[in-house]
Amino acid sequence: MSQGTRPVAVVVLAAGSGTRMKSKTMKVLHPLAGRTMIGHVLTAALHVEPEHLVAVVGHSREQVGGHILEQVPGALLAVQETQEGTGHAVRVGLDALRAAAGTTDGVVVVMSGDTPLMEGETLSGLVDAHVHAGAVVTLLSAEVAEPFGYGRVLRDPDGGVRAIVEQKDASPEEAAVREINSGVYAFDGAFLADALARVTNDNAKGEYYLTDVVGIARVDGRPVAAHRIDDVMQTEGANDRAQLAALAAEKNRRILARHMRDGVTIVDPTTTWVDVDVTLERDVTILPGVQLLGATAVAEDAVVGPDCTLKDVEVGVGAKVVRTHGELAVVGPGANVGPFSYLRPGTELGAGGKIGGFVETKNARIADGAKVPHLSYVGDAEIGEGTNIGAGTIVANYDGVQKHRTKVGRQARTGSNNTFVAPVEIGDGATTGGGTVVREDVPPGALAVSAGPQRTIEDWTLRRRPGTPMAEAAAAAQAREGGSSHTEASGFVADGDAEGQSK
Repeated sequence: MSQGTRPVAVVVLAAGSGTRMKSKTMKVLHPLAGRTMIGHVLTAALHVEPEHLVAVVGHSREQVGGHILEQVPGALLAVQETQEGTGHAVRVGLDALRAAAGTTDGVVVVMSGDTPLMEGETLSGLVDAHVHAGAVVTLLSAEVAEPFGYGRVLRDPDGGVRAIVEQKDASPEEAAVREINSGVYAFDGAFLADALARVTNDNAKGEYYLTDVVGIARVDGRPVAAHRIDDVMQTEGANDRAQLAALAAEKNRRILARHMRDGVTIVDPTTTWVDVDVTLERDVTILPGVQLLGATAVAEDAVVGPDCTLKDVEVGVGAKVVRTHGELAVVGPGANVGPFSYLRPGTELGAGGKIGGFVETKNARIADGAKVPHLSYVGDAEIGEGTNIGAGTIVANYDGVQKHRTKVGRQARTGSNNTFVAPVEIGDGATTGGGTVVREDVPPGALAVSAGPQRTIEDWTLRRRPGTPMAEAAAAAQAREGGSSHTEASGFVADGDAEGQSK
């Protein structure tokens, strides 16, 4: 945008109910590519650095207005109590601008809240074209193959814009025009305020059309311009879920194309979805079936996929993440995650570390080179540098009332099928035996075991499960081996039920 063309305001129209969405959520609040529809529009609007951003709200104004203020805290909210057309909506917006700024003088940009593909650079080009043309109205237009439903841009023989006619009011000749009005405009603010006071609702819908301002400008002998763009998709809105899905797919296609041009390998764009705020560095590889959401950031040479969903996750240089679901987690440089891992919020995996197959972590700091390779749950824990956590380990972090933390020191080796009953601390270089339940702190370098020696009860199956396939198998094996020794460990009841059976 050229110096000195900063708009006095961008007016965003967001008062419609969007009934065709058939949703309790207002149309402009439906999400795609990590933002709401109106969130994308607000980002584009702020690109031109307006002095004021005015949002015209109506239906569910608390829901829509609250969301807008979260995105742009300084926005002005103007309430359109009754929806009487775009001209009426803009008049309400100008009233709010005048109340806040004391004037409407300057460039005023008007746009719809449901055009999520609109780019800030396009708005800058519109403003520059408007100022360069010295026009009181400059509309953003495009030529389409199927113009049904759009307002048509009517031109003089010399190419000047003379009017915009809506679909319901168009003659057959006018309806055949393929140049359409996008609904995005740049106005001279003072002229706009005057012209809106002269707009009537004498039309098929009984509404006040903003497009009638073009005719008023022509009657007044004031210049009207059109800034035509080739990328008509930027002007598309969504009125139902099918249109929203189509826009989401197109937005995703554009996001992926940008990343690939910047040096990212995306093996299968048809199964890859990346939100607009995701950052991918050069030489990242994204394998099929990946969703990168929110503010996820993937560093150089990292590989993500196949089949991962990461939301607000940081992936370090050269890390590999396979078949993993993660949220609000950090994966350090050179680390490995997956397959079938679940990184819950607060997970931090250090450089060269590993979170392996069927491992769930939550609020856990796993230091550089530490490994949780298999079938484990690690929650509210700290795992020290170089430590290896045995397969099937459970950190029992919840006592039914409160969560407690577990700390495992540096270079520790814990056995398989351990349970750490928090709060507990295992010292540097300590070891725990297989099947151990750790209820007390383990000093550095110590070995902790809680299981007793193995005890074997001979012929238990033959006595307790007679006539079953397992008893038949046992008897056959004993016959091959020369029979049972019939010895029992002292202190055991031979006919007692077995413990720890699983099917």
